[in-house]
Amino acid sequence: MNTVVPNALEAELINEYQRGFPLQSRPFAVVAEALGVAEAEVLTTLRRLRQTGALSRVGPVLRPQAFGASTLAAMAVPPRRLGKVAAQVSALPEVNHNYEREHRYNLWFVVTGEDRARVAEVLCRIGEDTGLPVLDLPLVQDYHIDLGFRLDGKEARRRARLGRVEPLRLSERDRRVLAAVQDGLSLEPRPYRAAAETAGCSEDELLARLQTWLDGGWIRRFGLVVRHHELGFRANGMAVWDLPDALVDELGERFAEYPFVTLCYRRPRRAPDWPYNLFCMIHGRDRATVEAQFTRLATDCGLADAPRALLFSRRRFKQRGARYCTNREAYA
Repeated sequence: MNTVVPNALEAELINEYQRGFPLQSRPFAVVAEALGVAEAEVLTTLRRLRQTGALSRVGPVLRPQAFGASTLAAMAVPPRRLGKVAAQVSALPEVNHNYEREHRYNLWFVVTGEDRARVAEVLCRIGEDTGLPVLDLPLVQDYHIDLGFRLDGKEARRRARLGRVEPLRLSERDRRVLAAVQDGLSLEPRPYRAAAETAGCSEDELLARLQTWLDGGWIRRFGLVVRHHELGFRANGMAVWDLPDALVDELGERFAEYPFVTLCYRRPRRAPDWPYNLFCMIHGRDRATVEAQFTRLATDCGLADAPRALLFSRRRFKQRGARYCTNREAYA
């Protein structure tokens, strides 16, 4: 996989519009005016970024558990079977991320669904199809989930935490709106109108719903969603910690303040095989830097003796946005 080296306009779009993308009728024209270029040039540039793989989509990043249920899952797959099992897992529409990591538990993936029963159904299906146990690690508490990557060395803007957000009870109309935008906007001058036609509502209604979800914290950010590998952030380390339960929230909040921590959340232990209850992601351009940052967290926070591990990713089998509205016929 070659690293994409963005030109000046590509870099500016990536740096400035991973969040705060306009919820207006002609959003690309608004972006173009702010950058002093033509709307057509912005659209051509985004299409080129998507073609190279650096851009996944332009659209919402949904807060976990806000629109349905999700979980992080892991499997200890015999190395000779890893490719086949990974393909079986990736083929499911409810799976949006799927990685090989350096650990006995070597396959890690995220499952989303309309509710917890749907997620449990998918995990059960994976276990039955592969004949392997599945480790189920649902989110308990998030401290920082707002993944973004700047190319100029500056820290990405971090939205203030909104505290606990109750899951939305989606009407059928809400579900149609979510289904129309969850995979990203079409790269055309009036993308919200196109999404509204798919959802069977007006453009104004769709925009109002998206703004409400964004203001309420159900959408974490709205904008360009990039692929970090293609942009050169290839050292992807999942840092896991076994900490006293009474200290997890305090330390999770503290970890979340470090600019190099891209995600941070609490998940349950699964004794005896999985003792860790605090997770954070560190994405860097090289392994040595990520390892040094992992060590810094332990040193700064007085955790030099705490049980911990750093699981680097080896292969990416699947990466796309969470999809909470899926076709049940996939399981027929």
